[in-house]
Amino acid sequence: MKTIGYAAQSADTPLEPFHFERRDLRPNDVAIDIEYCGVCHSDLHTARSDWKGTVYPNVPGHEIVGRVSAVGSDVENYTVGDKVAVGCMVDSCQHCDQCHGGEEQYCRHGMTGTYNSPDRITGDITYGGYSKHIVVREEFVLSVPDNLDMSKAAPLLCAGITTYSPLRTWNVGPGSRVGVVGMGGLGHMAIKLAVGLGAHVTVISRTADKEKDAMELGADAFLISGDRAAMKEAAGSLDLIIDTVPVKHDINPYLPLLDIDGTICLVGQVGPMAEFMSPPLIMGRRRIAASLIGGIAETQEMLDFCGRMNILPECEMIRMDEINEAFERMERADVRYRFVIDMASLDAPA
Repeated sequence: MKTIGYAAQSADTPLEPFHFERRDLRPNDVAIDIEYCGVCHSDLHTARSDWKGTVYPNVPGHEIVGRVSAVGSDVENYTVGDKVAVGCMVDSCQHCDQCHGGEEQYCRHGMTGTYNSPDRITGDITYGGYSKHIVVREEFVLSVPDNLDMSKAAPLLCAGITTYSPLRTWNVGPGSRVGVVGMGGLGHMAIKLAVGLGAHVTVISRTADKEKDAMELGADAFLISGDRAAMKEAAGSLDLIIDTVPVKHDINPYLPLLDIDGTICLVGQVGPMAEFMSPPLIMGRRRIAASLIGGIAETQEMLDFCGRMNILPECEMIRMDEINEAFERMERADVRYRFVIDMASLDAPA
């Protein structure tokens, strides 16, 4: 299938139009016309090879929603016209204990990423959702609830599941006390999802600038991390902290906020962190943990939950040819709270 997308040709060049071929349908494949694709910090990091290992040309994008355009002969769960989604992975071994347990993201043999990852059969490098079409194994295609706005749903496939999964892992529900550090694409979803699950949510920020926004998103409390008196008073008041900050930072100020057996879960920074002090952990049996995305079943659960609760990200729509400007704005944290690309703005191949 001929298609068009936007690709980075090197770490230091802007994304530009890129014509390429999607694979022919295998018996268990679903072909999708992409309508919207969210823009994730991971896209920026990969395009610029910040994490090393990027294979060029690189077509980013792993927050994908669209409609089924064709199905392989063995596909059972999808038909042409269905509203569907694809997240951060498109394959796994399907045989190991993690895959059998619905945790494909932790596949013992490595899950196949939606982009910049070798196809398990051909070895070809995968191209992501900054394109008009994609072909994905049926088991990694998700159903989008009818009531969810397709133009806003895309970021649920990464920002949504990245924050939903730890909330479910630590059994957040009514009566839970959840803190959220960082209020960007991930953080604002953590707030909405934790509130939807019935938790009491405290946003922790360095300044008071975002207090109004936090309350509008549904938070119950706002804590300024630089206010020593307020931080001391809040000691032991949280069961779980979701830390969404995407750069190296100091978590020491947050550890005393956790109650005994409380956990701080890192979901933002991929890379080095500042040193932490062990006494707050030892004295309260507190834990530092981290989390990737969720498995396919949990991601579908999250989509269905968002459908029932009408939870959607706060999005700014852009055209495909605005992606380089969007990357620059992301680096300045100049977005509320997630960019979404309208793929109708991308011309199809002749």
